[in-house]
Amino acid sequence: MLLYQPDGGYCYNSDSLYLYDFIDQHSPRGEMLDVGAGCGVVGLLVARDNPKVNLRAVEKQQVFVELASRNAKVNGLSYKIECVDFLEYDSEYRYDYIVSNPPFYHDGASRSTNPMIHMARYNQHLPLKAFLKKCSKLLKPHAHLFLCYDAKQFLELCVALECAKMRVVEAQFVHSKIDRDSSLVLVHARVNSSSLMKIRAPLIAFENDKLSLKSKEIYAKARTHTIKCQV
Repeated sequence: MLLYQPDGGYCYNSDSLYLYDFIDQHSPRGEMLDVGAGCGVVGLLVARDNPKVNLRAVEKQQVFVELASRNAKVNGLSYKIECVDFLEYDSEYRYDYIVSNPPFYHDGASRSTNPMIHMARYNQHLPLKAFLKKCSKLLKPHAHLFLCYDAKQFLELCVALECAKMRVVEAQFVHSKIDRDSSLVLVHARVNSSSLMKIRAPLIAFENDKLSLKSKEIYAKARTHTIKCQV
């Protein structure tokens, strides 16, 4: 997949590819909304590999709306993206899936001075409770939410999901190396679920300073190629 990205601005990283693979393993079909789409990487990869997905997206930075639209076109994918703050998004649709790599850096994290990066990374631009409440309203009964989040805030995420009438049904923690603490968690939640949570085997990103076999498999499946462009 060819992906245009901003030179000097926020670019997707392994988090997005791991999330794409996590979603793809569930063979989604139906109406899907990508929230905070950025250059479109997560939603477009999922839609490419799952042709029964009808993909829409929202993104509040105009530059990314233009890049995501361009990326959909060059890859031959049907796509409708709106430039809007998700919390103000009004839709006639109710979705089978919402997918998102939301901003999760907390207030105590060191701050980027780049406004594009700041908006993409820091949760003040999409507060967790408000984000999940909005997701719950837009999802069909028993529908699915897939996201990645800061592993250190997993408890807060679970509590906020319960408050929004959703529950984590599956989680996978990502570790940079086998002896390192987890930095990221991949989460599958459902509306009005009473299921117990399944904890999948951890995903280890690197082995001996090289990509792990699992990481190599995900990168090979994604087949992404980035072109940096001035915005």
